[in-house]
Amino acid sequence: MTDIEEYGRRARAWLETATAGLPGEPGLQQAREFMARLYDAGYSGITWPEEYGGQGLSVAEERAFQQAAKDFALPVGVFGIGLGMCGPTLLSLGTEEQKRRYIRPLLRGEEIWCQLFSEPGAGSDVASLQTRAVPDGDGWLINGQKVWTSVARQADYGLLIARTDPDAPKHRGITMFIVDMHHPGVTVRPLRDMTGESHFNEIFFDDVEVPADQVVGGVHDGWNAAVTTLLHERVSIGMGATRTERPASFAGVSRRAAERGLTADAAVRDRLVDLYLRERAFDLLNARMAQEVKAGIAPGARGSVIKLLLADLTLFGADVAAEILGPDVVAHDGADAALARALSWAPGMALGGGTNEIMRNIIGDRVLGLPREPQVDRDVPFRELRVGTQKETGK
Repeated sequence: MTDIEEYGRRARAWLETATAGLPGEPGLQQAREFMARLYDAGYSGITWPEEYGGQGLSVAEERAFQQAAKDFALPVGVFGIGLGMCGPTLLSLGTEEQKRRYIRPLLRGEEIWCQLFSEPGAGSDVASLQTRAVPDGDGWLINGQKVWTSVARQADYGLLIARTDPDAPKHRGITMFIVDMHHPGVTVRPLRDMTGESHFNEIFFDDVEVPADQVVGGVHDGWNAAVTTLLHERVSIGMGATRTERPASFAGVSRRAAERGLTADAAVRDRLVDLYLRERAFDLLNARMAQEVKAGIAPGARGSVIKLLLADLTLFGADVAAEILGPDVVAHDGADAALARALSWAPGMALGGGTNEIMRNIIGDRVLGLPREPQVDRDVPFRELRVGTQKETGK
């Protein structure tokens, strides 16, 4: 047995013990306590630098833990934005003080993070954002609105991008900030989606003070910082997904089909085989990307390939579930409740983290080297553009 195999064996043994007493739906405090235990056992921040609280190990150990963890329902979802997007951004662009202040509490589950990018008038075109940050004494004053933000109600901190120079073109004059989500000027309102739950929120910022030392990546260089976060997001969404995390997966759909006695039908078996092959191809690409990361090859824009394939796979799995299991699968109760939620959630995978259309543009431009789409507004001062809600207000 190799050292990596032994590492995975120990991780599985620990997980079996650590998850034994967890309730079916752990609350936020239980999730925090589990995250602290995960950290203390050495399984949080496996590849993150030791000087900031990580374990300093390789991607091989990270992958071994993920393989061991895929068969367990771990209550760590609320920490996903911080671990997959905000933390890596701080490690890439944060100051030494920011890394030492925020990374360890993030890894232990003591502080929850969210990402504050999209706005009502700046979704697919995030650079059209209108949330403003103006100098205020030794810091900044932020006013504006964000939307489609996950875990904002639970978050302690968020990475926010705001416009700091309206006279610069829209991709410039943007700055990234660390924002205290408990500031009295921050108002969070949940948004109910078609799963019947509130996975997203809208947030209003009214005269929110942010100290100067909470800028990430430099003043007016927020677009580059945002791109860094988005690259981490797409890799995190894609490479963090496993079959057991997708209710409309081959395992989930085939099990329900077998329980209903449908697998004797050749057409049903054909559709299940198609789903299995797509999942297997996705998993193999994930493994290849992990090996490249281990070899020091950054995924870069190819993270969009993983994100796009996951969105397509999620939609395909939902279609197969609905086709095979019929109208019962849309009922949000009984044995098919998880599949019903998966069907309602599936379209969101083609939107969150960048739409499928945006992913294809990125792949064509930055991976395949195809000509970029024309952008006539790229060098125009933002103040002169009629984008988002500025179309109506003329601001």
